[in-house]
Amino acid sequence: MAESDKGRRTIRDVAKAAGVSIATASNALNGIGRTKAETVEKVRRVAEEIGFRPNALARGLLKRRSHAIGMITNDTYGRLTLPMAAGVSEALVDHGVSVFLCATNNDPRLARLHLESLLDRQVDGIIFTATRLDLRPPPEFAKLPIPVVYAFAEGPKESVTFHPDDAQGARIAVEHLQGLGRQRILHITGAEDYKAARIRADSYRELVGSGSSVMFGDWSEEWGREAVAQVLARGSARPDAIFCGSDEIARGVIDALRDNGISAPEDIAIAGFDNWEIVAKQTRPPLTTVDMELKELGRRAGLAIHQLCNGESVEPGQTLLPCSLVVRKSA
Repeated sequence: MAESDKGRRTIRDVAKAAGVSIATASNALNGIGRTKAETVEKVRRVAEEIGFRPNALARGLLKRRSHAIGMITNDTYGRLTLPMAAGVSEALVDHGVSVFLCATNNDPRLARLHLESLLDRQVDGIIFTATRLDLRPPPEFAKLPIPVVYAFAEGPKESVTFHPDDAQGARIAVEHLQGLGRQRILHITGAEDYKAARIRADSYRELVGSGSSVMFGDWSEEWGREAVAQVLARGSARPDAIFCGSDEIARGVIDALRDNGISAPEDIAIAGFDNWEIVAKQTRPPLTTVDMELKELGRRAGLAIHQLCNGESVEPGQTLLPCSLVVRKSA
C-alpha cells in the first residue's frame, strides 16, 4: 500500500501491529512507565517499520516540554549569531528541538518583549548571545524558571557560558607571523573597553615582549587606514608585520599600505581576526586570519541547553573553545 493511501499512522496502529495496548505502546515510545525492555524494542521497531511519527505537540504535553528553545541576541546583522545559530540547530535538530531566534537591537524593552513572548510559547530553555564577550543580559534572565546558557556573552556567576579562547587565537596569529621571520610586529585593534580586545592585546604583548606596540581604535576599515597613516607619519622603523584585531581593520590596513606603495605580505605581513569570509576572501591579497569557530561554539551551547532541559547536570562556569588559523595570501 502506498504511503499516500494509508495516511498518517497513529499510536493505535502501532499498538495493533505490535500486539500491545495503546497505553503500553505510548509508554514504550516515550520512555516512561515500567515496560519491559523487549517490549520497548518491539514497539519502537514496529513504529519505524510502519512509518509512525509521534506528534510533537502530544509528546510535549505528555512530558511537559515544548521541544523548542529561544535564542536572544543583540546582533542585529547576524555576523556572529548566525554561525552560532547554525551550530545550535545542528546540535538540536536530531532531538526534534526547534530554535526561535530573536534580535533585540540593543533595546532593553525589545529584549523584555522577546523574552515574554518566548516564555508564553513555553520554550524549554534559552541561549543568550551577544556581539561582545562582556555584554551582560537583561536582569530578568537571572530569575527565569527555565535553563539559560550564555554564548559569546557574560553570564551570571555559576552560569554555563561558552566563549572563544581569544588569548589562544591571538597567540596562534602572532606565532604564525613570528614563524615567517617577522620581528617588528605591531598590533592594531578595536576599542580598549572591549574585553576581547584587551585579552588579545595581552596575549600579543606576552609573545612580542619589549618590542610590542598596541594601537586601540574602532572596529572599522577607517580605523585601519588611519592607524597606518599614523604609523607612516612617525618616520621611525616600520613594522614588518601587523596583527589586526578584526578582519575589517585588516582590510583597511592593507588598502592604506597599498595606497602608499607598500605591499602585503612582501613588505609587511598582515593577519586578521574573525575569518569573516565575505571580507577575508575579497581582500587583496586574501587575508590570513583567526577563525573563532562560532559554529562549534553554538553546537556546544546547543548540546548544553539540551542537557539542562532534560534535567541532566552540566558543569557551570566558562568554557573556552580553541580558535583556528586560516592561512591565505596576506601572511
